Amino acid sequence: MATLTIQPGAVAQITLNRPEVRNAFNDEVIAELTTAFTELGQNPQVRAIVLAASGPAFCAGADLNWMRRMADYSHAENLADAAQLAEMLRVIYSCPKPTVARIQGDVYAGGMGLVAACDMAVSVDTANYCLSEVKLGLYPATISPYVIRAMGARAAHRYFLTAERFDAAEALRIGFVHAVVPAEQLDAKVAELSQALVSASPNAVQKCKTLLHDVAGESIDAALIARTVEGIASIRASSEGKEGVQSFLQKRKPAWLLA
Repeated sequence: MATLTIQPGAVAQITLNRPEVRNAFNDEVIAELTTAFTELGQNPQVRAIVLAASGPAFCAGADLNWMRRMADYSHAENLADAAQLAEMLRVIYSCPKPTVARIQGDVYAGGMGLVAACDMAVSVDTANYCLSEVKLGLYPATISPYVIRAMGARAAHRYFLTAERFDAAEALRIGFVHAVVPAEQLDAKVAELSQALVSASPNAVQKCKTLLHDVAGESIDAALIARTVEGIASIRASSEGKEGVQSFLQKRKPAWLLA
């Protein structure tokens, strides 16, 4: 059975397909996710990407068999292995297309990194979350840049250090997920967000993702202001920028909705 299922389209979907191990990832899954997000991110037909999972859990983190192999790794082998995981997360986070995590079940350890690397996340109300690494004598180093951005430093201080399990309502409260719904409403909520994404200018959405990465956490100084001034000037002069403004003024739909 394939570790991933990919459904192409304007809203493409990548589905983790290892329910027998709660969609835990290993080196094979990491490589396949890296390739899938790279290829879909470069596909002009794709406007948004949904990351989903099959079975009762979204992702339980690292596969136990993979962890057993890692126990015998040298420091150099561990470095190479962690670098592949870090590259997968970077590719998801920096994907030119907006990404939505569709969370139908529990999210543990490294799975938290997958969710955090996506632009937005929708969770069922029964899902539980946990950064369990310190209970194993480890710590969530590789996923930390993404998880801390997603939940905020204050919440991270608690949940990184205690390894407490928390529910979907708490995930929503701390901003780790954007919406919590009953299971029967999950697909409708994901579709609602996806529709909003494909209704926007593709160029503007891509530029907006870059803007978010460039501006978040930066000091508001002359250099940052200059970059944002240059950014708005450039996109106003772009073909989609001009089309968007003209369509608004002329009270018609923009051309990208007619394609």
